[in-house]
Amino acid sequence: MKSIIVNNLTKTYGKGKEKVLAVDNVSFDVNHGEIFGLIGPDGAGKTSIFRMLTTVLLPNSGSASIEDLDIVKDYKKIRKILGYMPGRFSLYQDLTIEENLEFFASVFNTTIEENYDLIKDIYVQIEPFKDRRAGKLSGGMKQKLALCCALIHKPKVLFLDEPTTGVDPVSRKEFWEMLQRLKIQGITMVVATPYMDEAALCDRIALMQEGKILSINTPENISNSYPDFLFEIKAGKTSIVLHALENFDQKKNVYAYGEFVHLSIEKNENFDPSTIIEYLQKEGFENIEINPIKASIEDSFIRLLSHH
Repeated sequence: MKSIIVNNLTKTYGKGKEKVLAVDNVSFDVNHGEIFGLIGPDGAGKTSIFRMLTTVLLPNSGSASIEDLDIVKDYKKIRKILGYMPGRFSLYQDLTIEENLEFFASVFNTTIEENYDLIKDIYVQIEPFKDRRAGKLSGGMKQKLALCCALIHKPKVLFLDEPTTGVDPVSRKEFWEMLQRLKIQGITMVVATPYMDEAALCDRIALMQEGKILSINTPENISNSYPDFLFEIKAGKTSIVLHALENFDQKKNVYAYGEFVHLSIEKNENFDPSTIIEYLQKEGFENIEINPIKASIEDSFIRLLSHH
C-alpha cells in the first residue's frame, strides 16, 4: 500500500529565455510508515517537489496523490493530513514555545492535550522552557519546537525539508532518534537532506541532481551496487595527491574524500593495485597508504553524477 504516488511531476519557473526547469519528469512512490529521503545538493529540486506535494505550488505537468487524494483536486483535504517542517525556522519568534504550540493547534481545531501522546517524547524536552520566546531558543530547541508544531494535528504524512541544517551534531542525532520513534507510530515521512550520513538513516532514498532522480533504492543497495574498484589513498597533502592521480588512468574517477583521495577504476580482470603505488612512487611520493574500500552512498552519488 502506497502513501504517496508521484507520476512524471514537472515544474518550471519563469518564461522564455529565463525559464528554469526545476523538477524534470520525476516519478517515485513512498510506502506507508516509511522514511523516504530526497538526497541532493542545493538546486537539485527537492524543495520544489515538497512545495508541490504539500499543495503550495501547482505542477506544470504530471500528477501526484497522497493517501489516495489528488494534490490538485483534493488540496484542502490533503492539508488536513499533512505536517510540514520547512528548512528555515518559520515559527513566530516573539511568541513563547507554549503560545506557538497553542496557535498551531488552534489552526487545526485541536489542542495540545488531544495530541499529547504523539508529541510527548519531544514536548518533555522543551517543556522546561515553555515560557521562553521562540527567537531566543538554540538551534536544536527551535528544531524540536518546529517538529512539535508540525505534529500537533496528528498528520498521516510528515514532510521535513532539510530539518537539521545549521544544527549541532548532537541535536542532529537526537532529531533522527525522534524520527525513528515517530516511524514506529506509523507516520510516513519524506525528508530532504544534503547530508549523506542522514541518507543512510532513511529506509529508501532518491538521489537527485538538476531536477532529475538518478537512482532510487535502499541506502545499503545503493552502496552495494557500486560496480567499480574503489580505493582510498593517502600520501601526503590531499590536493597534491589528487592532482597526481588525475593523470594516472583515463577510465577512472578521482576526488578528495576527507583526508583521503578516492580512486574509482572500472573493473578489469587484470588490474593490479600495486600499479597505483608504483605510479605514485615514480611521481616522488613516500609513505603511500592504499586500501580497497566499500563504497559509501556519497561514492555512489559521485559516480552517478560523473556518468550522468
